[in-house]
Formats: sequence, structure tokens, C-alpha cells
Amino acid sequence: MPIFLIVLFIVVPIAELYVIIQVGQLIGIWPTLALLLADAVLGSLLLKQQGRSAWRRFNEALAQRRFPGQEVADGVLIVIGGTLLLTPGFLSDIFGLLLLIPPTRAIARRVLRRFTIGRFTVVGFPGGPGPGPGPGQTQGPRDYDYDATAEEVPPEGRDLRKGGEG
Repeated sequence: MPIFLIVLFIVVPIAELYVIIQVGQLIGIWPTLALLLADAVLGSLLLKQQGRSAWRRFNEALAQRRFPGQEVADGVLIVIGGTLLLTPGFLSDIFGLLLLIPPTRAIARRVLRRFTIGRFTVVGFPGGPGPGPGPGQTQGPRDYDYDATAEEVPPEGRDLRKGGEG
């Protein structure tokens, strides 16, 4: 883990500065700054469009009563990609763009799944809240299941501004 942090906080910024300086020497400082600004603006527009699309797919998965695992992973990758696009630098922009484009995001999602599979454990307790009854248990009413109705209080009821009735 310390190697990863060293790469993330020392090597990546140095590489970003090197690439910015090289591009600046090649095309000039003002075109380089304009290019960095333009890719941040275009990246934010792409982030907005892809984020809305992921949010819509997430809600559709919930409406279909299925687990939105792929949609959540897409949302996380979109947020990471958008953050990388808004960060000044050409290398981070390339990786951010790769995470915002759906075909390459699918590849990143597969890599993420392969990296995380088997690293998480779902733990349940007998009789506790969970997906359903365990072996030999029957589904009965739970203490947190309530069937109730709500009713509106008429306006001439309690006035909270006066601190008492009417």
C-alpha cells in the first residue's frame, strides 16, 4: 500500500508536470492552457451526460427489483473518471476519458470485479434482518413490520409558533 501512495502522490504529479511542460514547449503556453481548460469543460459535459445515464439505469434496476451492482460500479467509475478529467493534466485526462466512455468503462468494470471478487464477505445472523429465513426457519411477522396509516392534522389544530394549542 505505501508504494501505491508514493506513486499516487509523488510520481503521478511529476509525470503530469513533465507532460504539461513538454506540450507547452511544443505548442506554446497559451494553447496548452486553452487545451487543459477545454478538456476540463468537455469532460464536465461528458460527466454530466454519463452520470445522468448511470442514474437512470440505477433507478430502472431498482424499479425492476434487481440488485444494481453494475449500475453502482458504473457510477463509481464515472465519478472517478470525472474527477480525473477535472484535475489539470493530460495523463489524468486520458484515464478519466477512458472511464467515462461506456465500452472502456465496461473493461474497467470487469477488471474491478476481478480485483475485488472474493475480498468481501456477506455476514448474516439467524433471526436477524436479511434476505429471508434460514434453513428450518419460517417467515413470520417481524417486530419492525408495521402496517399503519397517516392522517392529516387540521390547520386549526396545534400552532407550533405559539407553543401550545390553537
